[in-house]
Amino acid sequence: MASQPIAAIFEHFGPLKDPRIDRTKRHSLLDILVITVCAIICGADTWVDVEEFGKAKRRWLKTFLDLPNDIPSHDTVGDVFARLDADHFQDCFLNWIQAVSVVTQGQVVAIDGKTLRRSHDRTLGKNAIHMVSAWATHNQLVLGQVKIDEKSNEITAIPALLQALSVAGCIVTIDAMGCHKSIAQTIVAHDADYVLALKDNQGRLYEDVQLLFADLLDSGGRAFPSAYAETVEKGHGRVETRRCWTISDTACVQALRGASQWPQLQTVAMIQAERVTPSGLHTLETRYYIASLGGPARPILDATRSHWGIENGLHWVLDVAFREDESRVRKAHAPQNFAILRHIALNLLKQETTATIGVKAKRLKAGWDEAYLLKVLAGLFK
Repeated sequence: MASQPIAAIFEHFGPLKDPRIDRTKRHSLLDILVITVCAIICGADTWVDVEEFGKAKRRWLKTFLDLPNDIPSHDTVGDVFARLDADHFQDCFLNWIQAVSVVTQGQVVAIDGKTLRRSHDRTLGKNAIHMVSAWATHNQLVLGQVKIDEKSNEITAIPALLQALSVAGCIVTIDAMGCHKSIAQTIVAHDADYVLALKDNQGRLYEDVQLLFADLLDSGGRAFPSAYAETVEKGHGRVETRRCWTISDTACVQALRGASQWPQLQTVAMIQAERVTPSGLHTLETRYYIASLGGPARPILDATRSHWGIENGLHWVLDVAFREDESRVRKAHAPQNFAILRHIALNLLKQETTATIGVKAKRLKAGWDEAYLLKVLAGLFK
């Protein structure tokens, strides 16, 4: 019964190169990977947890794994993932996702970074690692991730991630850190559109966009050709109204300082988010965007709203359900590899939809119910 998903794991991750010398290979690399993925799905957050899972599920694991030398110790598991080439592991992850999922035309792919806060090692002078991930907002999938080198930043990491993804026909959204011409060029080169948050890191363009929309609002919307869209959401007594004004008029857009340097720039946008809480607290936040999309305002409003799905659907879940920010995995490649393992587990848990419960509860259910664990594994390992 377990053979199909396990065989698929072997197929997609079989090319991984074992970092150990032959005389130390008491346990198969793929056996270690299968045990670890299953353990993390079921709630394991440390290498010790992985070993304890293996011991508790020894009989079940032996129904589809040989385990000639029983369950690997936590030291063995930790050492393997500390030495395993993280870039190669990431490549296998990317190949797996691209083989089993289709990112639909027009879908928003949100890109954002997250620091693994306790992955630092002060003794060795090692900073916490920072991972940039791509999140398919409709599919609810991590499409890929890349670690930012200590002497680099997101501006160089994001194009590297995009080069590995299939985003043709999608709308790529990035916050202000990724609002850079080279990133926009990479996006359009992959036949995708962009919606990029604009802040004062793009000085003159930002100033001109602010003034443009100030003039538009002062004129009651008559100063320039524009489009407008609005959404109202209510929940937990709070009312949030999001208003979006866009200007796609070529003369207006190209008159902005620096606009001609942005590939296929068609639209500038202003979005106001107004919130009223049950206690009467009122807040108003204004953000500006540039986009290669033309036409009505609603797609840009929807894209910016969808972008925050990476915070709620990925980063928040990793912190709350997987306790990522508490993880003290620090040795060599282990923090990056553990992040990839969490992404594998999260993708599988997100795609299992028969249990209408949260990710944390799904992890517990998978640990209690082996039939449900197989259902989770079968979700994308087909």
